[in-house]
Amino acid sequence: MKGTVKKIIKEDNFLSLAGNLSISAFGFAGFALLARSFPTEQFGQYVLFVSSGTFIEMFRFGITNTAIIRYLSGADVSDRLKYMGSNGLIGLIATIFIAVILSVCGFLFAEPIKHAGYELFFAWYPILAFLTLPFNTALVILQADRKWGKILLLRIINSGGFFIVLAANFFFLKMTLLQLILAMLAVNAIASLVCMVLRWDGLRYIPKVTKQTNRTLLDFGKYTTFTLIGTNLLRSADTLIISLSPLGPAAVALYSIPLKLTEFQMIPLRSFAATAFPKMSKASMQGKIEDLKSFFYNYSGALTYLFFAMSLFSFVFADFFVLILGGPQYMGTDPVTGFNTANIVRVFSIYGLLLPIDRMTGVGLDSINKPDKNMIKVGFMVVSNVIGDLVAVFIFKSLIAVAIASVLFTIVGVFIGFYFLDRELHLSHTKIFSSGIDFYKELYKKTVKHIS
Repeated sequence: MKGTVKKIIKEDNFLSLAGNLSISAFGFAGFALLARSFPTEQFGQYVLFVSSGTFIEMFRFGITNTAIIRYLSGADVSDRLKYMGSNGLIGLIATIFIAVILSVCGFLFAEPIKHAGYELFFAWYPILAFLTLPFNTALVILQADRKWGKILLLRIINSGGFFIVLAANFFFLKMTLLQLILAMLAVNAIASLVCMVLRWDGLRYIPKVTKQTNRTLLDFGKYTTFTLIGTNLLRSADTLIISLSPLGPAAVALYSIPLKLTEFQMIPLRSFAATAFPKMSKASMQGKIEDLKSFFYNYSGALTYLFFAMSLFSFVFADFFVLILGGPQYMGTDPVTGFNTANIVRVFSIYGLLLPIDRMTGVGLDSINKPDKNMIKVGFMVVSNVIGDLVAVFIFKSLIAVAIASVLFTIVGVFIGFYFLDRELHLSHTKIFSSGIDFYKELYKKTVKHIS
C-alpha cells in the first residue's frame, strides 16, 4: 500500500494536478483575505493591478511558451540550449518593450491613469515583469521536461509565500496597499532567485541563440498568441456582454456563480493537458504517430469519463453548489431578474462534458505543429460565442440562453478541432471512449495489484 501511494505521488498527472490545485487554493484563500483587508476602492486597485498584469502576460509569454514546450520536448542537447536561449532572449526583449511602453504612458498620462485606478500597475508592473522573468522561463522549460515535482516546488514558493504574506497582513501587519505590492515583488524575486541559483531558468543560454531558433519560435508563437487571446475572450465575453445589456449588474452577479464553478472544472483539465502536450509533441517530432494518437485517445477518453462524473454531480447538486459559493441570497429564483442560478449551473454541467475533447484537439493541433488550425478553431468559437451571447441577452433576454450559447460554441470547437486533427492523423472517434474505459481498467488493475 505504501508503495502504491509513493508511486501515485510521483506520477506526472498527480504532480501537475497538485500544482494547479495549490495555486487555486492559495488564490481563492488569498482573494478572500485581500477582500477583507482593504477598503473597496483599494481592493479594486489591487484587482486592476493583477488583472492587467495577467492580460499583459498573454503577450509577454504567449508568443513563446507553447512553442518552447513543443520544440524542447523532442530536441537534442545542442538544439535544447539554442531553443532555451531564444526563449530567454525573446522573453527579455518583450519584457523591456512592455516596461518601456508602460513607463512612458505612466509619465505622459499620470492624471488619467491615477483617476482610473491604474496608478500602481503602471508604476510597479514594469519592475515586477523583470523580477518574474526567470521564474516564468523556468516553469515553461520544466514543463517541457516534465519535471512536475520541481514545478510544484516553485509554485509553492511563489503562491504559498505570497499567501503567507497575506495571512500575516490580515492578522498582524496591517500593511498599506503599496507595501503589499512591494511584498509581492519580494516574493517573486525570491522565487526567481531560486530558479537562477538552481539553473532552471535557461537565461544563461541567451548567447547560444541562432536566427533559426528565434524564427522557429516566433513563427509558431504568432498563432498561439492569438489562440491564447481568443481563449481568454471566451471566458470574459459572457460577462462583458451581460454587463452591457439591459439585464444589468444583478444578472452579472448571478452569472458569476456558475462561471466560478467552471474554474474548478478547469483545474484537472489544465493539469492533464499540461502533461499531455510535451508527450504528444515529443511523439510528433520523433515521427511516432501511433504513440501520438494513443496519447490523444487515452487523455481524451479518460478526461471525458471523469468530466461525465463531475457534470452529473454538479447537475444533481446544483442548488448545494450555489449555496456554498454564493450564499442563500442566490438560492431559488431571483426576484429582481427572474433567473434561477441553479438552472444555469445545470446548463454548465452539460458544457463541462464537452471540455475534454475540445481542449485535447487543441493540444493535438499544437503538438503536430498546426497552431494555425488551432487559432482558426478558437476564432470560430469566439465568433459563435459572441453572436450567441448577443442573441441571448438582447433578443431572448435570458441568462439560460447565454449558458446555452456556451454549450453551442464548445460544440463548434469540438467539431472543427476534431476535423482538423482527423485530416492529419486519421482518427477514430470511437477509440476515444474505448481507450478511456481501458485507461480506468488498467488503473484499477494496478491499484488492486499494489494493494494485494
